Amino acid sequence: MFACWIVLSAAAMAAWAQAPGPSNLPVQKLGPHDLIALTVYGAPELNRTVRVSAEGGIRLPMIRKLIPAEGLLPEQLESSIAEALRIEQLLVDPVVTVNIVEYFSRPISVAGAVRKPVSFQAVGATTLLDAIARAEGLAQDSGPEILVTRQQPGPDGRPVSLIQRIPVKGLIDAADPDVNIRLYGGEEIRVPEAGRIFVVGNVRKPGAYPVEDAADTTVLKMLALSEGLAPFAGKQAYIFRREASTGSKNEIPIELRRIMDRKTPDVPLQTNDILYIPDNRAQRLGLTALERILAFGTATASGVLVYGTVR
Repeated sequence: MFACWIVLSAAAMAAWAQAPGPSNLPVQKLGPHDLIALTVYGAPELNRTVRVSAEGGIRLPMIRKLIPAEGLLPEQLESSIAEALRIEQLLVDPVVTVNIVEYFSRPISVAGAVRKPVSFQAVGATTLLDAIARAEGLAQDSGPEILVTRQQPGPDGRPVSLIQRIPVKGLIDAADPDVNIRLYGGEEIRVPEAGRIFVVGNVRKPGAYPVEDAADTTVLKMLALSEGLAPFAGKQAYIFRREASTGSKNEIPIELRRIMDRKTPDVPLQTNDILYIPDNRAQRLGLTALERILAFGTATASGVLVYGTVR
């Protein structure tokens, strides 16, 4: 039985000792500003960490040309570096290893109505739900859709922004896999705040109420959210609306009592509408006068009774 021993040279031992450990990051194509760890077996002086330049390449000592790296997998970049070393006649048969240290070329930003706006790198398989989870979920005032902006080359080669609208109900409530889109880096995710409708006047709880579904927002729904009419509410109400196209303000009268009596169809509302329920002054004045008469009569009757007792 024979024993086989492998004796490493001092240079090889040094290269082994200085070589960076294997990366746990998923392998994907390199881009500008990514950081890589380079190991050349038998040439420890070439071992180093290198950041991909903004032009998409890397530079190494004693190699005159920029080595392209953008769009390459680590194993493809290994072949390119080995070929460059051979062309420069630095090594006869170089063995090159490239590990990913950090990705910086695939930023994803999440902003708007989320609990914690965040920016991170798309490493491995990343979905829209992953990005929302990174932002710790949607805020309470989030709107009904999520806007995903991507940069894509246009007809003239210049980047063009494309916006994709993702419904929140489909993504969160229905768990539709078709809207849980894949993210590759470079996307900007924005969650707009929900629009509001303002209810003022003779209601029990005036305030600004978020619009969850603009197609299903009506006068009766807003009255329900504001806990109903207060006493002495008028029979007619008004909607104050600003037209987005012209900026003009419109005052729209509605027959509130007929709507509540189901004699007239309910009226839809739009985002930023003001629903004003005025006071029924005639009813209030009439009741006030009646209260005064009753109070006067009670006081008079009490006076007569007192007078009769004294006598």
